Amino acid sequence: QVQLVESGGGLVQAGGSLRLSCAASGRTFSSYAMGWFRQAPGKDRQFVAVIDWRGARTYYADSVKGRFTISRDNAKNTVYLQMNSLKPDDTANYHCAAATTLGTPTSYDQYDYWGQGTQVTVSS
Repeated sequence: QVQLVESGGGLVQAGGSLRLSCAASGRTFSSYAMGWFRQAPGKDRQFVAVIDWRGARTYYADSVKGRFTISRDNAKNTVYLQMNSLKPDDTANYHCAAATTLGTPTSYDQYDYWGQGTQVTVSS
């Protein structure tokens, strides 16, 4: 079992930055690919970014490429999402998720564990 707890969300003006953190319990954190997803009211859950178990490979949604950076610290059981140049369209509840795979999954149904989420609101 893995428990995930996100933090770092908040209200920011367009063009600003936030860094989200996701702290994981369990000693097998380093064996999971970690992803970030987001969901805005009335919209489907959307893939944002993923990092493989070693931190060697990352993949981003086109909508955030060049603005967001995913990273992980396996010694701290934590994955991060640095979000720069934020836009109002980035407003959503952001969830981290863990997948028991060596790859970089981008579909929500490939993930085994989910956090409760942290709200990000970007004002124009």
